[in-house]
Amino acid sequence: EQHPFLHFECCYYQAIDFAISRGLKNVEAGAQGAHKLARGYLPTLTYSAHYISNPNFREAVADYVERERTHVAQHNDMLGERTPFRQDSPDGSSPDNTTPENDETQ
Repeated sequence: EQHPFLHFECCYYQAIDFAISRGLKNVEAGAQGAHKLARGYLPTLTYSAHYISNPNFREAVADYVERERTHVAQHNDMLGERTPFRQDSPDGSSPDNTTPENDETQ
């Protein structure tokens, strides 16, 4: 039996509805998934700490993580430039040339 969009209903939309009804300011959708951007979840960097007892394996993991860090930061920046939300310029104007003072939608 097929249930279109059931995953998104359970994992995202219900969480958003719950947050709105409780006055919560944030909803965390979990790490990874560029597809979440289209649903309004902005990318954030996450951190973790692990102890690896084997020195050789620890060194290999540390080397990989160091190389991956640059790629992850670049990818995060790229996704951040493609958010579904309007981003105002430093001068306060939006991409459609409105400013907070002359924007009638506010």
